[in-house]
Amino acid sequence: MDFDFSDFEEVVNFMIATSEELPTRDSIREIVYRFKSIYKATDDQCLQLINKMEARHNVTMNISAVLKEAGFEKWLDSAKSNIEPHYWDRYKKYTNATGLSTQVVLTLDKDTDRILGLLENPTKQAKWNRRGMVIGHVQSGKTANYTGLICKAADAGYKVIIVIAGIHNVLREQTQKRLDHGFLGFDSVTREVIGAGRFGPAGRPNSLTNVLRDFDKSIADVTVPLSNLKNPILFVIKKNHNTLQNLLNWFGQQKMNSGITKVNEPMLLIDDEADNASINIKREQDDISKINGQIRKLLEMFSRSCYIGYTATPFANIFIHPDSDDEMCGDDLFPKNFIVSLDPPSNYVGPGKIFSSDEHTDIGTKKIRYILDNEDLLPVKHKKEFSVEELPGSLKKAVRTFVIAQAIRHVRGQVDEHSSMLVNASRFVDVQRQLDFKLREFIEPIEHSIKVSASLPEEDALKDPEIAALYRVFEEFYMDTGGVKWSEIQSRLYQVITLIRVKVINSKSPDALEYSSSKRGTSVIAVGGISLSRGLTLEGLLVSYFSRNSIMYDTLMQMGRWFGYRNEYEDLCRIWMTEEAEGWYTHISESIEELRAEVRHMEALGATPKDFGLKVKTHPGSLMITARDKLGAGKTFLWSADLQAQRVETWILHRDHSIRELNYTAAQILAKRAFKQSIGDDTNGGMLFTNISSDIVLEFLRSFNNHPACTLTEIEPIVEYIDKRSNGELSLWDVYFPGLKHKNEKSLVDSGMGFEIICQRRSEGKNSISHIESELRIGNKWRMSSRGIDKVGLPLEKIRFAEEQYKKENPGKPNFPDNIYNRVRERPLLAIHLFAIEDNNGNLISKKPYAAWGISFPTSKIKSELVEYRVNTTWMQQNLLDEIDDEEDIEND
Repeated sequence: MDFDFSDFEEVVNFMIATSEELPTRDSIREIVYRFKSIYKATDDQCLQLINKMEARHNVTMNISAVLKEAGFEKWLDSAKSNIEPHYWDRYKKYTNATGLSTQVVLTLDKDTDRILGLLENPTKQAKWNRRGMVIGHVQSGKTANYTGLICKAADAGYKVIIVIAGIHNVLREQTQKRLDHGFLGFDSVTREVIGAGRFGPAGRPNSLTNVLRDFDKSIADVTVPLSNLKNPILFVIKKNHNTLQNLLNWFGQQKMNSGITKVNEPMLLIDDEADNASINIKREQDDISKINGQIRKLLEMFSRSCYIGYTATPFANIFIHPDSDDEMCGDDLFPKNFIVSLDPPSNYVGPGKIFSSDEHTDIGTKKIRYILDNEDLLPVKHKKEFSVEELPGSLKKAVRTFVIAQAIRHVRGQVDEHSSMLVNASRFVDVQRQLDFKLREFIEPIEHSIKVSASLPEEDALKDPEIAALYRVFEEFYMDTGGVKWSEIQSRLYQVITLIRVKVINSKSPDALEYSSSKRGTSVIAVGGISLSRGLTLEGLLVSYFSRNSIMYDTLMQMGRWFGYRNEYEDLCRIWMTEEAEGWYTHISESIEELRAEVRHMEALGATPKDFGLKVKTHPGSLMITARDKLGAGKTFLWSADLQAQRVETWILHRDHSIRELNYTAAQILAKRAFKQSIGDDTNGGMLFTNISSDIVLEFLRSFNNHPACTLTEIEPIVEYIDKRSNGELSLWDVYFPGLKHKNEKSLVDSGMGFEIICQRRSEGKNSISHIESELRIGNKWRMSSRGIDKVGLPLEKIRFAEEQYKKENPGKPNFPDNIYNRVRERPLLAIHLFAIEDNNGNLISKKPYAAWGISFPTSKIKSELVEYRVNTTWMQQNLLDEIDDEEDIEND
């Protein structure tokens, strides 16, 4: 037989999956050589497969963190001897066979055991209900987790399993397909055995939905009634009030037919993307409240029920939206019983990896490319009637990059793998259609040139302008990637270009993301908006073109379809976005990682879900989501923040030069008064004063002119917070003037503080949303301080203690969040920054520095005291207006 590497790999995967032992290099080698002669593989091909399998099974994953209410009676350990794990055993073998690391599957086993143990024992006959939440990561495998949980719940005795998927048909269909493979074990349309069904017999679950059809009451009426259930029954439904009402009516009819007031079968409800359209909030009251109420009614129909919301961000709406703490905890969907925070596998490409500073040290391997040419042709902010006359050059380059990256995958032997490109540049369906047309129009001459010239000798082929343009992309991005030669790429161009299809993905488009199961990989350029956001997986995503104006944590993270797993092609991935958007993502990544670390820290302290809910609600990062849902309710609203172990800083300043002078003078007075209390110590290019009295700090803050757009540094609430502690824990301060260690011909050196400071240089930030003229943004990352500033003033032993504690709670995490140092800080730190601000051309906008400040607060013994801000919604209206007008392709039926 002819050698087929994919068949060879599939057989080896199958053998590993069915093995009872963890794979080692020796055991993998034994399996590979057992089949070498059958597939007529060479020694080089065997070595390639051994290395691939070893790399795959070296992927690890940390066990989840859990917060739970006190007093719950454990049941799973004692019940396990009576549970036959039919569904789980075959799902476990299936996940291994599909290429998931054996070590990751072991952690998945432990995580799903932990979650199942937090549900109630389904054999317990008394009435009960449980509410929980699982916090995962975008594109990290939440579906794999809840599929495993469903398998174990079914083995344990749960009979009714409802999965509420996203608000779009395409996401419901994707979820149904995955559960067909992972849980049902058969195609819900054809009834053909697939997926886990190939790995062992088990009682066939019932399914009242399939890939082509959401729940239909008329069809469900002729199926097995609930009272006669022997095997579990699965519903995969869209998060839509009409569908939910049909389901409610059907269960109501079942109760009536059986003469009962509540369904007695134990029920598990999985609410996927639980923070989307499930929460009862004031904005969009009618629709969202209707869905929220219907989910509650669904749970109330059962005498025994468990609700688990899955979300990709700790900034979940259920923590943030309620107006009071009591209202939050009294919400029927609030996870009062448990919260589980999942860690992703070690090969996960997440926000921290893409947007960390390490990713930007080498321009040749940098994944981010800035969109600098779109404002005239495809501006970030545009109307529904906008006419796309021409594609920006950056988008054209992104398309060419997709062609080259896919050709490199073919050179590497990944011919049968799917490849995708994402274009998310408008929320309007009409504009998306225009982009679809323009992209097809752009690709046509490229395809023609490849057909005519790609088979010519290299020198002749490069005379064709389109081939030459592709070569320039290769030269710019991939010249040093894995030793691939241009001649190898050129020979694959025809094969690649003929595969590419452009598709519009929204609720009004007939196109669908169908990744073929045939041997030939699918290649798609997907154009869309919100339909490409929540939950939808773009297989083999190589290139992303993202030009959107959202600044919301939840929205941005869901739009980041480039997060996920990029085994064997991570080095080829590129993302085009605005510099401003990169700043948003960097800021969000830091805030989210901070809260994830907080879960593990609180787990060690024995904290409860309520404690974490209050932590999220009062975290500085929740302000924007809170503000979005308060718009329209009035010009101002009150919002409370917990500043313990947090840093707040003035990353937005007044542009006005007269205000700049006033703030600079305030810094001078502070320095002069600090000199009277402390000698001052040269520290990392700056000057550090220790044991400075709080009255000096308060005087400085009262004299500083804060920009109203910089809400967290509003002077009055900060001063009030400090003043209450000025005779105790905040009586003495460290005051630090950061500076650079070395100067050059471009340096701005300032001596106005009484000592020489080489001013830190920052670029003027952009604001493509509101263009408020009075704002001077310091960079685009929603922060101005360099990493590590929170360590200033701390003795080395405290720094080491903070880092060791973090590593203990978060094994395998390479970077330390800033706030861990503030947990061990005794004195607060006030940093006075003198910035040399430069424009887009690198020229200083002022020959004098701009003064800014940041405060790193320690923890507080006054636990109940929060900082209360009066937030003006005028600035929020200007910055969040488009967030209120949601995507126009939302499905309503």
